[in-house]
Amino acid sequence: MEDVRERRTSTDRRRAREREFETFAAGAAGRLLHAAALLTGEPPEAAPRAERLLITALARTYADWDRLRDDDPYDHARQELTLRYAGTAWRSRLRRRTPAGVLAGLGPQERMVLVLRLYEGVAEEQTAALIGLPVERVHTLCARAIRTMRGNGNRKTAPRPAPRISDSRVGGART
Repeated sequence: MEDVRERRTSTDRRRAREREFETFAAGAAGRLLHAAALLTGEPPEAAPRAERLLITALARTYADWDRLRDDDPYDHARQELTLRYAGTAWRSRLRRRTPAGVLAGLGPQERMVLVLRLYEGVAEEQTAALIGLPVERVHTLCARAIRTMRGNGNRKTAPRPAPRISDSRVGGART
């Protein structure tokens, strides 16, 4: 009789854990998929590589679910997503696959830093620790990525600045 109770209790705990994870995944999957689509350069409506990254990250998060009691599961899933992207970005560069989308002009590290820092709002120190770079390098990559993005946008739509008129050309009094 005691074995039956133990199995029932174990089954109930497993089901509760599965419900907790399902709730987490339902709430976090949309944002994580968007981050994955930004990383891979795929449009969100048709993003098979981003979906594979998301599925792998969520699977790893589920495997570690019991150990995440005191940690934020979203941070863990984002870390898994980023690490999986880093591995696939290296392989895709070897195959000369060029990402498309808004962040197409950025390299994989710049893309990761920009997505983590600006889209996800992760601090420089945490971003550096997550991807294994010094904080100064993360700062430099982020600044370069922002300059690149501004440069891409300015070429198409930025108005030309008005010509500057110096004070000496304006009909003022001269001393």
